[in-house]
Amino acid sequence: MEKRRVVVTGIGTLNPLGNTPEEFYNALDNGVSGAGPITRFDASLFSTRFACEVKNFDPLQFIDRKEARKQDRYCQFAVVAADQAVADANLASEGIDKSRVGVIIGSGVGGIETMTAEVTDFVVNGCKPRFNPFLIPKMIADIASGLVSIKYGFMGPNYATVSACASSSHAIHSAYDLILLDEADVIVAGGAEAAITIPGVGGFNSAKALSTRNDDPKTASRPFDKDRDGFVLGEGAGIIVLEEYEHAKARGAKIYAEFLGSGISADAYHITAPHPEGLGAMAAMRAALKRAGLNPSQVDYINVHGTSTHLGDIAELKAIKEVFGEDVYNINISSTKSMTGHLLGAAGAVEAIACIHAINSGTVPPTINHFTDDEEIDSKLNLTFNKAQKRDVKIALSNTFGFGGHNSSMILGKVE
Repeated sequence: MEKRRVVVTGIGTLNPLGNTPEEFYNALDNGVSGAGPITRFDASLFSTRFACEVKNFDPLQFIDRKEARKQDRYCQFAVVAADQAVADANLASEGIDKSRVGVIIGSGVGGIETMTAEVTDFVVNGCKPRFNPFLIPKMIADIASGLVSIKYGFMGPNYATVSACASSSHAIHSAYDLILLDEADVIVAGGAEAAITIPGVGGFNSAKALSTRNDDPKTASRPFDKDRDGFVLGEGAGIIVLEEYEHAKARGAKIYAEFLGSGISADAYHITAPHPEGLGAMAAMRAALKRAGLNPSQVDYINVHGTSTHLGDIAELKAIKEVFGEDVYNINISSTKSMTGHLLGAAGAVEAIACIHAINSGTVPPTINHFTDDEEIDSKLNLTFNKAQKRDVKIALSNTFGFGGHNSSMILGKVE
């Protein structure tokens, strides 16, 4: 059977750097930090009092008030980003067979803000249970994909992927597979997260995972810097439209990039720490390269997981050097989490969009906030520190790794 090709025909995102793809791209190119003091709740008693929040977001500008009340913040992000992507791909036009259009949207924790508010209200006013009748649909991690399919009448494959920080990468991986298998022509795929909440920040603080650089939030996310002290929590959504190439051509769709392949694996090692030798990361990258039919020398840019934790950054670079060998010194590497923070289940999709931008603009986004070299890190690597670099990016690889040892690598390329 002739292999079907899969391309990206629509993009949508709102994240700490902007509420549209264009705003996001501009901030990426200019090395802007999305970090600032937490406004979602009083964080004055927490070890970490800052995060990368989505800014100036009013759901009522996009969603009917009655519907917005039924949706957790993460769902609102997903719906708005999906609206952008669907409009960009012109999927609402006549002639689209909606039975062949699917929706797969991942989330690491789903409606944690809703659950927190409902449980808090019960504890404070707890003489009688009075829960919101929409508590369960607002909380569950699969409801975002359901909402998008209901809104647009998309009746193809529809579900969520939940694999911590790899959730949206796995959603895109699944969408790619389903299109290759001819189970759909188009899939709206990605992820959404809104975990800047009391238990979100409190839980990561207790795990010693977050930076506590409260005196200077904008420089707190420091991937590969000697003085990095943890990641910065982010929120938002990233959605892309994946489409079979001939289907896209036939309807005159705009094509941003080709999705060339992806690889997934497990560390089988620890619930939160990465494998110290990066074995799972190596397996995912090698699988992605094999599936895409590429040699390591053909990759121009790697958007790393690069969260700004000591163990994670070291293990990932070990894995990259093992997979790419001497070719690694010809590759631009950067962590856009230095700007966006860590969007957890939405990270993979937002970083895939950053790769697509690099392919189309010829601009590799930087790893900002580098001040001090780490002697554990090979100084010959081009980690794209502090300023964007111009480069003809034909092939980009994006890594995302999640608690539980879930690994994903995606490869996107310029359409020739």
